[in-house]
Amino acid sequence: MITGSEFISIINLQIRSKAFTVKLFDNASSRALLAMLPMTLTMSELNGNEKYYQMPNGLPTNSQDVRTIKTGDLMLYGSDTLVLFYKSFTTPYSYTRLGYIEDASGLANALGSGSAQVTFSLAP
Repeated sequence: MITGSEFISIINLQIRSKAFTVKLFDNASSRALLAMLPMTLTMSELNGNEKYYQMPNGLPTNSQDVRTIKTGDLMLYGSDTLVLFYKSFTTPYSYTRLGYIEDASGLANALGSGSAQVTFSLAP
């Protein structure tokens, strides 16, 4: 169980007209991402389960064998690939956990197929 003390911030994620709330974990990677906000990214499609964006600069990492990806997970692959997952599945890959969408219902529909424009901003 994750307690409130393990979070650094809550941010907003906007995809078209649909808004989501993201809880960021308290780690160096999430703090670096938070310092970059607000930002609007065009995230590319990959594997029918995720959208990703290749960041121009790397973020700090703390990769772990996460084993299970959940719908709404926001993670970092390597040091410079921001990944938003819209389907749950198991994985052999390692990621740095950044946070997760509290209520990910409707996420896949909002993202659609192909690339998607996603805006990350500070919560009011």
